[in-house]
Amino acid sequence: MKFQARTVFLLVGLSIILSSIATYIVIGMNPNQEGLPQLSQAEDITKSDGKKSTGNVEEKFNKIAEAYKVISENYVLEVDEEKLLEGAIEGMLNTLEDPYSVYMDPEAAEQFKSSLQSSFEGIGAEVMIQNGRVTIVAPIRNAPAEKAGLRPNDQILSVNGENIEGLDLYKAVLKIRGPKNTEAVLEIARPGVTDPITITVIRDEIPLETVYSETMKVNGKTFGKIQITSFAASTAQDFATALTSLEKAGMAGLVIDVRGNPGGYLDAVREIGKLIVPNESIITEIQSRTGQKAVYRSTFKGKKEYPITILVDNGSASASEILAAALQEAGNYKVVGKTTFGKGTVQSTVELKDSSEIKITIAKWLTPKENWIHQKGVQPDIEVEQPDYFKAVPIQAEQPLTRDMNSEQVKNLQVILRGLGYDPGRGDGFYSPETEVAVKSFQAKNNLKATGQVDEKTASLLQEQLIEVIKNPQNDLQLQKALEVLVKEIR
Repeated sequence: MKFQARTVFLLVGLSIILSSIATYIVIGMNPNQEGLPQLSQAEDITKSDGKKSTGNVEEKFNKIAEAYKVISENYVLEVDEEKLLEGAIEGMLNTLEDPYSVYMDPEAAEQFKSSLQSSFEGIGAEVMIQNGRVTIVAPIRNAPAEKAGLRPNDQILSVNGENIEGLDLYKAVLKIRGPKNTEAVLEIARPGVTDPITITVIRDEIPLETVYSETMKVNGKTFGKIQITSFAASTAQDFATALTSLEKAGMAGLVIDVRGNPGGYLDAVREIGKLIVPNESIITEIQSRTGQKAVYRSTFKGKKEYPITILVDNGSASASEILAAALQEAGNYKVVGKTTFGKGTVQSTVELKDSSEIKITIAKWLTPKENWIHQKGVQPDIEVEQPDYFKAVPIQAEQPLTRDMNSEQVKNLQVILRGLGYDPGRGDGFYSPETEVAVKSFQAKNNLKATGQVDEKTASLLQEQLIEVIKNPQNDLQLQKALEVLVKEIR
């Protein structure tokens, strides 16, 4: 049995892996050691109060056995008896109406375990089932999914023309997975966009680096920035190394960036919290259904000599939210960005005798002030919206976009043009004469034939330049606000 901070998110990689993978494999804590009840094994059926059942288990399951016999012996077509049994297990978990409590057959469980490596192949996005659809939690930094324009809350309707709506999580992700250099043509439903959009992702090898650090100069002072893309096995140590390096460089303040970070190892966020959450304050509390609590505290005495801000968005989930809430409530540090995802539960995993696994929610995690952020998220102290072009997607120019067209693609084009400094005249999706002029201006400036039509070559160059604009820290309004807060606190 393993103890984990999150589950059921899937990393669309070598086998489309659970994003809770790290906690599941590495931590392996006995919950009893942390003040939580031991989860019962498969042969140890429990009652709702957590105590072992004294009734006859066989009698309680007679109805299931009778149904199994009726179906397997009387159904008009041949029945796969293993699927009947697995369906019964899945059905029980489905009645919980909890997307984080799931069943994995032996094959899926083995893929899950074998996926712990330094890299994997896939599109590089973490997903979950939400309202019956595979939904992006967050793309991994610099992975194919991010480069192709996928973003949090995108819903995947089909893969390479095959509808995946209504499939369970594991069956759906098997449609998305695939080897390096192969295409995943995804039909996407995006909040705020009327019609589905098509995004083609070229699968690739994705290294599992999780910590990136850099320094920035503001008003003659050096500020540090540490981005954490997920909480993996080596994340805490890598964070400690980066923090020490920045402190030696004499940084005047620190920005921690967990935007788009879907979470990960509970142990990793605990270790990071010990380094920066001041005054030996609470990092988080894990509370079982019986009210038992495991309290995790920082071991850092005093407070850092420099101010800290933390960047979040709606792709920041689970362990990211634990860190953000701890810095906000226990450290009085400012949280900047958008409201986080809202994943406030804890899962544990039991391996069944045939090597299949049941993952079930056993507890909730609370903030230092005992707030439960589940389905609500961590509210930023300072809410900042990014420019519209940060949300633009690559233009799919299988057929050129031309004057008098009216579509979501054209609307997306107009957002990109405006972000690059070309005025399209309007932004409602109608390819107007002004939009055509803006396209011609872009083409002429970039030594393309000024046709006013957006073909594949023009679309590709628009995307390349947009990426460069987005990567420019000066255009990152959330980062600039976080730095502004640090400067004010120093003053």
